[in-house]
Amino acid sequence: MNEQISFSFVAVYFSGGLALFLFGIRLLSRGLQKASGERVRALISRIADRPLPGLLSGALATMVVQSSSTIIATLIGLVQSRLMTFSQSLAVILGAEIGTTAMAQLIAFRLHDYALVIFTAGFLLHTVPKREPLRVAGEAISGFGLLFFGLGLMSQAVAPLQHFAPFLALLSWLRNPLAGIMAGLLLTALMQSSGAFIGIVITLASQGSIELEAAIPLLLGANMGTCITAVLAGTGMLRPARRVALAQVLFNVAGIAIFVLFIPQFSSLVRLVTASGDLSRQVANAHSIYNVFMALLFLPALPLFERLLYRLYPDDPMEIRQQPSVWYLEESALSTPAVALSYARSEIVRMARIASRMVCAAMKPFAGEGGGRDEVFPNLSVVGGMRMREEKMDFLEKQVSVYLVKLSRSALTEAQSKEVFLLMEVVKQLESLGDVIEGLSRKLLRREEGPASALSAVGREELLRLHAFVCSESRRLADILQTLDGREAADLIGRDPEFRRLVRQAGASHLERVRSNPASERTHDLHMELVDVLEQVHHYCKAVCFALIAPSLRA
Repeated sequence: MNEQISFSFVAVYFSGGLALFLFGIRLLSRGLQKASGERVRALISRIADRPLPGLLSGALATMVVQSSSTIIATLIGLVQSRLMTFSQSLAVILGAEIGTTAMAQLIAFRLHDYALVIFTAGFLLHTVPKREPLRVAGEAISGFGLLFFGLGLMSQAVAPLQHFAPFLALLSWLRNPLAGIMAGLLLTALMQSSGAFIGIVITLASQGSIELEAAIPLLLGANMGTCITAVLAGTGMLRPARRVALAQVLFNVAGIAIFVLFIPQFSSLVRLVTASGDLSRQVANAHSIYNVFMALLFLPALPLFERLLYRLYPDDPMEIRQQPSVWYLEESALSTPAVALSYARSEIVRMARIASRMVCAAMKPFAGEGGGRDEVFPNLSVVGGMRMREEKMDFLEKQVSVYLVKLSRSALTEAQSKEVFLLMEVVKQLESLGDVIEGLSRKLLRREEGPASALSAVGREELLRLHAFVCSESRRLADILQTLDGREAADLIGRDPEFRRLVRQAGASHLERVRSNPASERTHDLHMELVDVLEQVHHYCKAVCFALIAPSLRA
């Protein structure tokens, strides 16, 4: 009976302490991220151009937010959004592994006796002041206090197990390096926090329940287990972003392969460099020495490591085509305005063709093809293809606009200067056209009812006639931009009365259906929004053409 009561005490105190410890880590991390999240992101993206600054930025950023998983997920996002290259991310990954050792060093101070004092100070700082910086600091400090309070409870829970045979047998099994590595990997992956698991290891060490030789494999496994978050964060991303997660995995696999054979020698080294005989401090130092050594070992070899990663996980040509990029713009051509203008025109024609594909795909979800595939990229859905092209349009609008501004500062003839400003106007209108279609995919396809089944057959046919008109118009617009032919532009504008007639016919027919069939009222908003989108596309096509024709014809 006493043994059962003792076991209940252990289970309740350990699970409660672990919960408080995890919550404390999250509270600490959340407070620190609120205080410095955007600045950390900016720091990483700004100074990661060279290996050593990149390593230092990764270490500092991880120490600030107290989460290597957050930093790796941030790197994946930066590489995905092309704000950082995959090459730049490698040194930051090494730095993040160093930064994560700060938590182990803090835990080794064993501030259990002051945990409630720290928590109370943080709570008051978070509650009493009105200034946001102080409240955020209080949140982080209260998390720090909870962290140590949870560790104290876990320490109390472990103490009665010192002579419990099954517990001793488990610890004996963990002396096997492979078993220790697997246990560290699985438990860290389960907790989604290497800091939490290392805290447990340090707690066991502080009670004398585990030796340094048994703790080191657990630390190696914990480093590997934290990679799970990066792998999950990279799911669905482009290959360069997913290579960031692969880099962290291979880095830790290499560390395990190197250290697992020299655990006794490494343990002796840790004891030698640790001034005190405190086992919890030795565990924290082992974690720090391991990560610093691996980072310094890999730093000079990053170019070779990068080539290995590219060979293991090469770029997909189809995926590369989906990424925003310029095809024609050349900085070297800016000194020759006539050539630079031809390059800019080619890129703008490409923008128009991308916009035309978006326009022509826009009605597919409303014609019963919402689950269909993109015509050019079958790995994408119709809506996914539209959104991918909107990203391209945004990217090209910025790149072409910057290129044209640079060109405008060159020595241009009067005709060339007019063409530069004409092309700037065209770029603006094309990007606005892309925004209209992207807004349709983002807003209308989130409706509760399925868009295809919501429309009546007659209403769908009317909308498809309007869509066929603007689809043809957008295709022709790309051809007009190829030649900048004002007469062709005027001819396209001349089709405006035909479009207006189709709109009036569709509107009258729809209102008649609403009047005679109350069920049609449910689709009224959807129908009118789709007509409005098609009218906006028609408007932007006309706006581009008006920019191309002579001012005297614009009346």
